[in-house]
Amino acid sequence: MRSADQRLAEGPASLAESRAAATDLPYAAVLFDCDGVLVDSESLTQSVLRDMLEELGWRLTHEECISRFVGRALKDEWRVIEEHTGVRIDEAWLAGFRRRRDDALRAGLTAIPGIEAVLASVVGAYGERTAVATGADRAKCELQLSLTGLGRFFSGRVFSGMETPRSKPAPDVYLAAAAALGIDPHRTAVVEDTATGVRAGVAAGARVFAYSAGLPASTPPEALLAAGAAEVFSDMRELPALLGV
Repeated sequence: MRSADQRLAEGPASLAESRAAATDLPYAAVLFDCDGVLVDSESLTQSVLRDMLEELGWRLTHEECISRFVGRALKDEWRVIEEHTGVRIDEAWLAGFRRRRDDALRAGLTAIPGIEAVLASVVGAYGERTAVATGADRAKCELQLSLTGLGRFFSGRVFSGMETPRSKPAPDVYLAAAAALGIDPHRTAVVEDTATGVRAGVAAGARVFAYSAGLPASTPPEALLAAGAAEVFSDMRELPALLGV
């Protein structure tokens, strides 16, 4: 078997290679969340959101903002924002948030430690039966993959919950990704880092592996298990073995 370094140098396997390899693998496909799984973006995004909510009159600590909003589609949180500020956020406010968020990402985004070698192994084995299924908007996801150089692992295989009838915790984005790959969702593995995302993967019928690194923006392991995660891991280097690679 090729090493992780060899796979990283070679790039993702061809479709033919991936189908041949998939016969010996425990899952038909692997679907990755993006924020908190591939890229370390949550603290940056939540700092911008906290500042903008404070401008509306709702003062939250960074930790409170993370607890309330990580893993959720901001557009769906308008009721709680209106309850605390008296302001009904609209598309113009959301567009301003996205501009400020993207500026923060361009200035400070990093990849999750070890993820390149992990993707070299996992995508090297599963090939084109891998995809990103994010609850965020496509522009954000593709920006982050471009900034970190991880986009080369998922060419044409990025799915956004903003483009499905319902976002996470509904299973729609995972079902859409599985359908596009031609895979039974019950035969997929999902990699998540929030309770909301775990519930989405479980609702799709997938086996969910949850990453909890113990950082301020990380969801505690017990919350991930309560949401239905099959296993929780704290070091990204553990993931290939969990996926049979």
